[in-house]
Amino acid sequence: MSTRFFSDAEVRRLRSWPEELGRDELVRHFTLGLDDRTWLEGAAQGTGNRIGMAIQLCALPWLGFVPDDVAAVLAAAANRVRVQLGIPIADLAGYGARAQTRTEHLWVVADRLRWRTAGRAEWKDLERFLLARAIEHDAPSVLFRFGCEYLHSAKVVRPGVVSLMEHVATIRRAAVGEVCGRVEHLLSGPRRAELNGLLVVEEGMSVSRLAWLHRGATSASPMAIRGELDKLRYLRGLDAHRLDLSGLPEARRRRLAGVGRRASNQALARRGEDTRFPVLLAMVAECSVEVLDELVQMFDQAVSGSEGRARRKLDELLAVRAKASERKLDLLEEILAVSVDETVADVTRATGCSATTGTCR
Repeated sequence: MSTRFFSDAEVRRLRSWPEELGRDELVRHFTLGLDDRTWLEGAAQGTGNRIGMAIQLCALPWLGFVPDDVAAVLAAAANRVRVQLGIPIADLAGYGARAQTRTEHLWVVADRLRWRTAGRAEWKDLERFLLARAIEHDAPSVLFRFGCEYLHSAKVVRPGVVSLMEHVATIRRAAVGEVCGRVEHLLSGPRRAELNGLLVVEEGMSVSRLAWLHRGATSASPMAIRGELDKLRYLRGLDAHRLDLSGLPEARRRRLAGVGRRASNQALARRGEDTRFPVLLAMVAECSVEVLDELVQMFDQAVSGSEGRARRKLDELLAVRAKASERKLDLLEEILAVSVDETVADVTRATGCSATTGTCR
């Protein structure tokens, strides 16, 4: 696990002044009170040191640290401080040439603001805070940001970027062990073998069980439903629906399951047991829920499709019956018209036929 997760350019940016400073931030952070100006007159000898310390006094509560190149502060901030102190801006140019002077001034400023530098106790508290976050969020850049925010809220001067990155990497390694420890009770000998079996292509199968579980159905046909039922039976055989992963935060479970979906069999097999088994546990637990949900949806689609086909057939049958009824009504109308026609005799004597019986003598 690399300790350098920021590029050199990103490290330089994190050590430097921000590129922009809003009007509200300028007024809020770079406004010196009367007591601050009075304190600066007694704390710093010379106008250059005074304006340099003033900028540190303003920058520390704003950024949580002070960039090494104090003189490179944004022009708007430098000009605002200069006006309040009545010192020429040119006097700032030589400030900080001696790193020791700049560091000593930072300690004095931190004491004035009641901030602390990072000692053993502060690092311990930070590591405890980050470990709790690392169980949920594994992204190093996110943990770095959380660490900076914590240090700022605790009024601890942010250490160097590289040192903080190294501690974040250490915390991430500790989080891996913590995650494994929280699921250790689920990893009996047989279950370990079953989970490892997910990565093997069994006889009669073209893909591993892992790939098979992630192969979703494309339709709600009977064959597709049967395939999903096979998956559900397999997962129930692993007791995937009973796995208690409540000891892991939901975000961590989702991330582990995502790794299981994306990683290949070979990549998972190469992982150590402390990282492979939590991934496989989270993956089968998630698959158990997803397969059940998909089955319910497929059954719903199948029933809806059958109902739709039945309705169409019923409509067709009713249409045929309606047409037959219309034909019968037309025939009845013709019969009634003949029956009431007085010009038509009941018996045709010339031929000896009966109009009512249809028989002839």
